[in-house]
Amino acid sequence: MQHEVISLDGPYRLVVDIDQGAMGSVDLAALNFEGSPIQRLRHAAKDDGRLRVVFDLSADVQARSFFLPANAGLDDRLVIDFLDREPSAAEQAPVERVVKSVESAGQRDVVIAIDAGHGGEDPGAIGPGRLREKDVVLQIANKLKAKFEAKKGYKVEMIRKGDYYVGLAKRRDLARKAQADFFVSIHADAFTSPKANGSSVYALSKSGATSATARILAKRENESDLVGGVSLSDKDHILAGVLTDLSMTATLDASLSVGAQMLSQMERISRLHSRRVEQAGFAVLKSPDIPSLLVETGFISNPGEASKLRTSSYQYQMAQAIFVGIDNYFRDSPPPDTYFAAVKRGEVAAPPAGSAGPEEYIIASGDTLSGIAQRYNVSVSELQRHNQMSDTRIRVGQKIQIPAS
Repeated sequence: MQHEVISLDGPYRLVVDIDQGAMGSVDLAALNFEGSPIQRLRHAAKDDGRLRVVFDLSADVQARSFFLPANAGLDDRLVIDFLDREPSAAEQAPVERVVKSVESAGQRDVVIAIDAGHGGEDPGAIGPGRLREKDVVLQIANKLKAKFEAKKGYKVEMIRKGDYYVGLAKRRDLARKAQADFFVSIHADAFTSPKANGSSVYALSKSGATSATARILAKRENESDLVGGVSLSDKDHILAGVLTDLSMTATLDASLSVGAQMLSQMERISRLHSRRVEQAGFAVLKSPDIPSLLVETGFISNPGEASKLRTSSYQYQMAQAIFVGIDNYFRDSPPPDTYFAAVKRGEVAAPPAGSAGPEEYIIASGDTLSGIAQRYNVSVSELQRHNQMSDTRIRVGQKIQIPAS
């Protein structure tokens, strides 16, 4: 597809001329450019037969364009990336963690990078009723963000805040730029058979995949850049030779430790597809200096699990399980310059373990008070007393508090 991209200023505009192009029946006024530098989109046919598309911008951008052939049900596409204008060499500074000594009263927050998978033109897996993975995982990610922000000692970096696609390498780069202590990527699995079910947790593998399922899943997730419109021509400079470096071993050990704790929490609310942390070559997890996990919250292709994934109550419970798994790790093994390290040394008072106060549970279809009590290892009478309930009757949508076990 022959095209030309021209950047203009005074005011800022990006002009795209496309040979033998025509604009289809698109309601341009209905397009939502919130959170982007695009203010307006207009188009016109030129005398030479080319289509001119003009983006009116609020800021200067770097534009990168490339052609993607048909993939995953999408037609041939001309992709134009709007990138922040890079600073000059004099303005650039290396991204590095500033580690304060304990004596200098360094009590920084632990930084958690939360990545909602897919987004934008990449919907991820599609479940019954056109339930889209990208929507479900963003809702879980936002609930997980709220859990961390409600507890002292954490700072959250959201990799994707809305419905747009972020390239796999860019997701890692954003986590590294935020100097994240941990990276978690949230997904919902799918399979050709609707009977496949269960939640699972994956870490990076330095060698081969630990199972056929892990290998297939990694291949599918790594291909999402093709759907999301990201050029794969750039070399992965971050990982050049790093998987043979000894520093990667400590990062993987931390990932596996967090994953094991996470699975023990997820087992309370969901059947586990695998009881161990599986490993494969997931591109999004390839940060050599950040412990990273990919969480499959259930099979969106399974009608029963899809019905749970679309509910706020299950999304909240899954966010809670992920949160507790990560929180338990950082309370036990905190970076030395953090608030949690100061707590462990007895320099400051310890926060409540596992949550930021009593845990809230939203009643879902099929729930019973006895089942909830068993799941959270508390008695039915404790639940009744804590929630001032005169009997065991509950209703869908009702919110109850789970006392500490």
